[in-house]
Amino acid sequence: MGTRGAGSRGGLVSLALLGGVLVAGLASGADGPAGKKSIYDEKADAREQVDKALAEARKDGKRVLLMFGGDWCGWCHRLHKLFEEDREIASVLSNEYALVMIDTQAPNAEGYLKEASKGQEGVGFPFLAVLDADGKLLVGQKTDPLEEGDHHDPKKVKAFLDQWKVAAKDAEAVVKDALARASAEDKRVLLTFGAPWCGWCHRLEDFLARPEIAEALADDLIVAKVDVDRMTHGHEVMMRHRKEVVGGIPWYVVLDGQGKAHGTADTAFGNIGYPIDPKEIDAFVALLEAQKTIEPARIEVVRKGLDSAAAAIKAEMEKRRAERAAIQKAG
Repeated sequence: MGTRGAGSRGGLVSLALLGGVLVAGLASGADGPAGKKSIYDEKADAREQVDKALAEARKDGKRVLLMFGGDWCGWCHRLHKLFEEDREIASVLSNEYALVMIDTQAPNAEGYLKEASKGQEGVGFPFLAVLDADGKLLVGQKTDPLEEGDHHDPKKVKAFLDQWKVAAKDAEAVVKDALARASAEDKRVLLTFGAPWCGWCHRLEDFLARPEIAEALADDLIVAKVDVDRMTHGHEVMMRHRKEVVGGIPWYVVLDGQGKAHGTADTAFGNIGYPIDPKEIDAFVALLEAQKTIEPARIEVVRKGLDSAAAAIKAEMEKRRAERAAIQKAG
């Protein structure tokens, strides 16, 4: 299925007294002090939350952004609101960072805060830190330099985020490397195109990365991904191979080592996208069969995997529809 169009600042706190909790994501959803939405969770385990964020960062080529504070911290709520409401900042955060909210009064945050603020005096909140995908601290940042009067300056906040995000890859180089490997190993390239905001793109990437699917395709295909939003020349590379856009993304093409196309996601009914419906699954399997090199038994592994995944996704979607209907009925 393709995407169709798809208070006052916290004062100084003795680090020796701090415990901590981390919560991945933008908010927990409960009510905080004075009726404010809670943006921290005092019961989450810091280590588990950071490990989860690092796994996301490694998978998606992102950085991890830690935001230390608490629901008692008015400036924390202001910065969090800016994260949510400023479109440019929200886009950078979503595309480039795994955000982790750390409550300073819950277990296991003390060590992270001590490391992030090492060598800095007068640490107030919110306090930011950026980790690379391996967990290495890149920077600890006081947020008062990002303020302007009674708010955080959007330009300063975005500049900070832009400074510490992962350097953009060049889609041309990604494709060149994949084709070189294909030529050397006598394989073809399954080149996929997606974007961070595209849920079906993530589903396709996750499916192709499943151990049994990766093993089934490994002898014949090199799977490479172009992010049309995060990579330079990403859209241009896609349009070089895609003559017209029908059905959004994900989209894909099979290339030989010389860059010649041997089939795409385009069909008579449009873009296959993520194969969830029977005709889409049949079309994806036909694309693999058209390569003439992949053993039927391996293709059958892929088909069974798609059938199973489709059933699980449809069950999940139905469950969500039922939950929404129940909420609407109760309201």
